[in-house]
Amino acid sequence: MNRISDSMFHSRSTACKKPYGAVPAGQAVEFSVYPQRAQGALQVTLWIEEDGCQAESHPLHWCGYQGSHDRYTVTYTPPHPGLYWYYFSVELADGLHYCARGYGGQAELLEAVGDKYQLTVYDGDYHTPRWFGEGITYNIFPDRFCRDKAPEQPESEGVVERVLHQNWDDIPVYLPDEHGEILNNDFFGGTLRGVYAKLDYLESLHVTTIYFNPIFQAYSNHRYDTGDYKRIDPLLGCEEDFRALCSEAARRGMRVVLDGVFNHTGYDSRYFNARGHYDSVGAFQSKESPYFSWFDFHNWPNEYGSWWGIYTLPQVNETDGSYQDYIIEDEDSVVRRWLRLGASGWRLDVADELPDSFIQKLNAAARREKSDALIIGEVWEDASNKIAYSERRRYFQGGELDSVMNYPLRDAILGFLNGGTAEHFAESMECIRENYPRDVFYNLMNVVGTHDTARALTLLGVTENEWKMDRNGRAHYQLPPDRLEVALRRLRMAAVIQFTMPGSPTIYYGDEAGQQGFEDPFNRRTYPWGHENQELLAFYRKLCEIRAEEQTLADGDLQFSDTTAGALLRYERTSGDSRLVIVVNRGHQYAETKIDALYALDLLSGEGFAYADPDGLIVSVPPETAYILRCVNAAD
Repeated sequence: MNRISDSMFHSRSTACKKPYGAVPAGQAVEFSVYPQRAQGALQVTLWIEEDGCQAESHPLHWCGYQGSHDRYTVTYTPPHPGLYWYYFSVELADGLHYCARGYGGQAELLEAVGDKYQLTVYDGDYHTPRWFGEGITYNIFPDRFCRDKAPEQPESEGVVERVLHQNWDDIPVYLPDEHGEILNNDFFGGTLRGVYAKLDYLESLHVTTIYFNPIFQAYSNHRYDTGDYKRIDPLLGCEEDFRALCSEAARRGMRVVLDGVFNHTGYDSRYFNARGHYDSVGAFQSKESPYFSWFDFHNWPNEYGSWWGIYTLPQVNETDGSYQDYIIEDEDSVVRRWLRLGASGWRLDVADELPDSFIQKLNAAARREKSDALIIGEVWEDASNKIAYSERRRYFQGGELDSVMNYPLRDAILGFLNGGTAEHFAESMECIRENYPRDVFYNLMNVVGTHDTARALTLLGVTENEWKMDRNGRAHYQLPPDRLEVALRRLRMAAVIQFTMPGSPTIYYGDEAGQQGFEDPFNRRTYPWGHENQELLAFYRKLCEIRAEEQTLADGDLQFSDTTAGALLRYERTSGDSRLVIVVNRGHQYAETKIDALYALDLLSGEGFAYADPDGLIVSVPPETAYILRCVNAAD
């Protein structure tokens, strides 16, 4: 957007701030403010402060007229990466006022300093690995995707007897045991060889990245309570299986990203060893343990820091030198070892609970092992200005995170489809786009479903009262046919948005097949092989094909159109001569939109729309329908 705002300043207009959004350190930024001439502006001042520092003043200079407005301008060059905040003071004929950040980036004229604008400044010499954002990601919960044989009790150091489901279609154990605990120790026996056997399937979805939830030995089926960072869980397979999978995936143009759980280990682990299942001397067993300094004991051995107070997840001290050596720095460190064995990157669990210095060291070590290694963070909010434990986090300034899970996109999609407005969706995304470096914005992990959220299909179909069912009810619940059809239509719209926004569209295993489920463990049921919703699966295959073939969806510019219609969302992706218009009508009535083109083709259905109106191409979008329109021969 390069027009002059109706207000004095609009941070998303290049007429007011140039260049748009985040900038590299050393890049001059031009600010222009446009008070109405009738207001009698006497002085305009830019106040800018690096995060945590005092604001510095920079007077703007009058440089002419712009219609009925005066134009005041100044150039500021941020000296180094960091988060900067700015606002303007304006001395008018009636006194001193302040330009504060208002809705949509437009300035509000206040009597006192209000919300400040954010300027993200990053290291321009650091580059994110683009292979991730340009492709499609498939998220596998390892125990529940595919097995190559019936599960058998594994025999390995540290592994205790597990509850094994012989029936792949069982409901996971969800009720507490006689001690009131949910142990998460029931397994369905998904394997790495099972994933290997389904590479044809993943290839049919044009997948370029396989993201695994944890694969290392652990007590629990989710494996977020790591038992041994350097060993594949024996129920999943062995190191050779991992090598073979990575090698064959690479041959097909796919990469593997692993889940790194480095904020805590398992109660049952080589490092803590509270139940003595490992041959090592764990920190719980002796203060002389080589791992003792990793943990924060309040009163050894039974009182210690743990993740969210869960005793089975003892928290580690990430600044401990021996821990950093083991995970990051050593030649055979966890991070470097698995990259060497075939992985291409790491997703960091609870990244906002890891020190910035730890993430920076991890990134550097990964890049030493593989120059294009990828580091993704689990952050649920706007990661550019995240505050965790009263500290501002540094994620995108260069050498920290290359990407984060795009939960703001997920929230915006679900909010829109469940009755929100197109305007609110666009505003949510524009905030992220303005605050993130462009390379990061185009490299985001665009999720709709994850192992931490209820299944998308369920979320889009259940009623408020059904959320109040007891666990038995939720365990066996399936959407009735009428609401299932509604949910399926909504899921298709959600997928279209997910696949046409910048970033890597990430399919949570089974969502594409119509899997349903409330919270954990119902959202982690097995992939329904042989029982897929074939119509939905065919839709996803078509969508994946479009995403893979249209380079404009990988790197094209993004621009939202008029969103005042509420139920009709429209935005464009453009690159060179290529122009795609995405239109999503979540309403229950037909909605018309006018496009300045002579012809448009919906890439999903193959339906064409010809120019037949002197004011432009009129497209009538059916209720609960999304179009991906390739537009040709613009009317102007």
